[in-house]
Amino acid sequence: MNRRRFMGLLSAAGLTAALPAPSALAAGRQFSGHPDGFGVLFDSERCMGCRKCEQACNEVNQLPVPDRPFDDLTVLEQQRRTTAKAITVVNRYDVPGREQPVFRKAQCFHCMEPACASACFVRAFQKTPQGPVTYDPSVCVGCRYCMVACPFNIPAYEYDEAFSPKVMKCTMCAPRLAEGKLPACVEICPKEALVFGKRIDLVRMAWDRVRKAPRRYAQHVYGEHEMGGTSWLVVAGVKPELVGLRTDLGTTPAGEYTAGALGAVPMVVSLWPVLLTGLYAVGKRKDSEERKEREAAVREAAQREKNEAERTLSEFKAKADKEKAEAVEREVRKVLSEEARKRAQEEGK
Repeated sequence: MNRRRFMGLLSAAGLTAALPAPSALAAGRQFSGHPDGFGVLFDSERCMGCRKCEQACNEVNQLPVPDRPFDDLTVLEQQRRTTAKAITVVNRYDVPGREQPVFRKAQCFHCMEPACASACFVRAFQKTPQGPVTYDPSVCVGCRYCMVACPFNIPAYEYDEAFSPKVMKCTMCAPRLAEGKLPACVEICPKEALVFGKRIDLVRMAWDRVRKAPRRYAQHVYGEHEMGGTSWLVVAGVKPELVGLRTDLGTTPAGEYTAGALGAVPMVVSLWPVLLTGLYAVGKRKDSEERKEREAAVREAAQREKNEAERTLSEFKAKADKEKAEAVEREVRKVLSEEARKRAQEEGK
């Protein structure tokens, strides 16, 4: 398939997709969340940075063992983000004016209207009625729009997995919740810095703590309204920005930002097979051309080597013939000279 043919197919598919399509809301991407869903409240004033939540998350999700053990707290000297091999991390913040550092656990916030789900046109991400935002790798096409859309910079891609890479993030231990168990990080926390429950109750609990200890807590429950609200809430003894939380997000759900763009989702879906087929054909043609170029280069190099060898052999043969002729000539002259000497001796006698 040449470039002109590929662009022709792409244009044809575009014209087909440009026909009247369902509205953005009909695309099924915008929803108002689940008021009875569950969530987690993180209290940074109770967290001591022990990293046991990281260890429990690692074990439950069967993630690779880290290079440095979980009881090595020197990792807290650097600010970390979630990765494909560590879907939750604890960071330490040294806040001016406080004698003790502040710790915060970072993971998926499980938004009420997730940006990742709004951006995903194959619905690999879903906000469940229970609260977690789950991920289905079997339908994921690896576009990574979710990573671009997430305002918290959470989803991570398995770049080192060649055949079946996934987008990795916290799922609030959705499989454990289905079994009636607590999220692993909540269950293991020795200081009860993590509380699991209905989101509506957690919001009430968070504000109750803030009101009862106004000098201990900042007057903010992070996640109550940010980006339309999240199922993971945070209370801290300092302002949110001092523990790495974004305060520029506003309260508008992600779905409202992406609603206009998602009207094009049917077109994207219809173009996707053509695009992939075209890219495959173009890539295959490119590979074929590169293979032919390599083979031609090898043949050319081999021919040059052959010509050089033949030239060297010819020169060597010519040199050898010349040396042989000169040697024969010397021997002939030597013999003739010896015969002349003998004749001269005989005549003298």
